[in-house]
Amino acid sequence: MDKKVERRCDSISIPQCDSISPEGASFTRNLPPAHYTFKVESFSKILKIFPGNKEPKYDSDVFESGGYKWRLSFYPNGRKECNGKGSISLYLVIAETDSLPLGWEVKAICRLFVLDQIRGEYVTFQDANGKVRLFHGMNTEWGFGQFLSLTTFSDSFNGYLLEDSCVFGAEVFVIKCTGKGELLSILDFPITGICTWGIEADSVQRVEYLRKDFSVGKYKWELVLYPDAVSNDDRDKSCIKLFLSLCDWKAHPPKGKLYAKYTVCVREGKVICGEVTDYNWFSASASGRVYNFQRDFLNRVLMFDGAFIVEAQVEIISVVTNFTEKSEGDDEF
Repeated sequence: MDKKVERRCDSISIPQCDSISPEGASFTRNLPPAHYTFKVESFSKILKIFPGNKEPKYDSDVFESGGYKWRLSFYPNGRKECNGKGSISLYLVIAETDSLPLGWEVKAICRLFVLDQIRGEYVTFQDANGKVRLFHGMNTEWGFGQFLSLTTFSDSFNGYLLEDSCVFGAEVFVIKCTGKGELLSILDFPITGICTWGIEADSVQRVEYLRKDFSVGKYKWELVLYPDAVSNDDRDKSCIKLFLSLCDWKAHPPKGKLYAKYTVCVREGKVICGEVTDYNWFSASASGRVYNFQRDFLNRVLMFDGAFIVEAQVEIISVVTNFTEKSEGDDEF
């Protein structure tokens, strides 16, 4: 690429007259432009269709990207007010701005392309370091007065102009701040709580499940006991299923998640019949965990009309809250 001198030209319309320079970023890729492709056939004849004293310029059809309308402005003989003489000038222009609100601004990362038809590669030009461009009422375009010198462009070895045809393109990625994000906090002092649930033998007969609510700090949890479930490992064998869940999301939209260490156990008096200690994230999409315990002890309890205890010890270690703007009347997670 020819070395270019960056120059800005002032006029009533404030044209943007950036030039490709060693500080700009250019690279090749096989992937075509994502948003718009512009092909010119019979390039040598294009200058003849414009009036003698009028600067040759072609504006492409409008295309949409990021919720906004755009077009390409193509100057086959250069944009003179931007020092484009002897070059092709190419610009990305935000279009139909009359429909945008007063004081509108659009931030975008932009790329312009020319196809090397010999090698099947698109030479890609963008601002150095992925600079974000700001479009507004006084700055509606971005591009290069000296996109390619006509000497470089016309040299068949470069592959830009073959059989009198050429291909250009554009990509524009609009950057919109959604306000979405999350804050991960590791608690200096974990929030702890315990639920001790005594269950009489007669309460588990002829029921599908039993439920117990409890709180750990401001968070509501739930234990659900299935006394006569089917084992995952042996379909012919019964077991007890114990489901531990965080149930805040049942009443409120999902706001975040938390990380907890917990121990769930089933015991007959002081004798532990089954126990599991685990760590997990709890969220709207993964609000609970289920564990299987052998049912042998329950048969004894039922035989002697006794009782047993289900216990859960929970230690909340970390809480994640969302940055999403709080709606009026919403509670924080």
